[in-house]
Amino acid sequence: MPEFGLLGRSLKHSFSQTYFSQKFHSLGLPDHRYELFELADMHELPALLAARPELRGLNVTIPYKEQIWPFLNEVAPSAARVGAVNVVEFRADGRLVGHNTDYVGFRDSLRALLPAPVPAGLRALVLGSGGAAKAVEVALRELGIGAWTVSRNPLGAGLTYDELSPRLIHDHQLIINATPLGTFPDVSSCPPLPYEALTPQHYLHDLVYNPAETEFMRRGLAAGAQVKNGFDMLCRQAEAAWDIWHQES
Repeated sequence: MPEFGLLGRSLKHSFSQTYFSQKFHSLGLPDHRYELFELADMHELPALLAARPELRGLNVTIPYKEQIWPFLNEVAPSAARVGAVNVVEFRADGRLVGHNTDYVGFRDSLRALLPAPVPAGLRALVLGSGGAAKAVEVALRELGIGAWTVSRNPLGAGLTYDELSPRLIHDHQLIINATPLGTFPDVSSCPPLPYEALTPQHYLHDLVYNPAETEFMRRGLAAGAQVKNGFDMLCRQAEAAWDIWHQES
């Protein structure tokens, strides 16, 4: 019985199991299963793999997109480029190969939010510095959008939340929340921004998809901004993951 699943630490918010269960049903694959694997520590992975010999593919989410790297035999160019893994391919020879479909999912989701062509001179603020933020940064480079990374403790060329002045918000009309802030059940939280500086010329893309309207999005809507949650990205990256797994199987 082919088995797939999601690795993470807390997966109560995840829609992946529902998504893939529905997909398997629509494809007429009643023997396929998709499970949620909550690991307290990445070092629990070898035991999980030993106990689940039918595994054919894994998705990876917070906080393991970077921590899973040492457990892989190989990384595909997509993962090497981003520096994070969100899909694991199980090769027939037993090798585990890490891929990244987050950046493609986000890139195409963002294209659907922005006017075409992408407005000249558009600049972005990427909130967060984890694996998801790295995928966002690669996608923005592909689209020719300059960006600053914002985090509590930035590494290298980045900004802290304390440095986000109204002027900076004014000059960066695309803001992406690549943190888990606002995810169910902590739905009242949001990144600490000067939201009063948002305008109808702003675009807010939240990678969170549960709830469908986050506090980050709600404050953007109150300012007249265009907003989007992470569900479209989820679907696009999931389809890309299935293409990888299905090709191998």
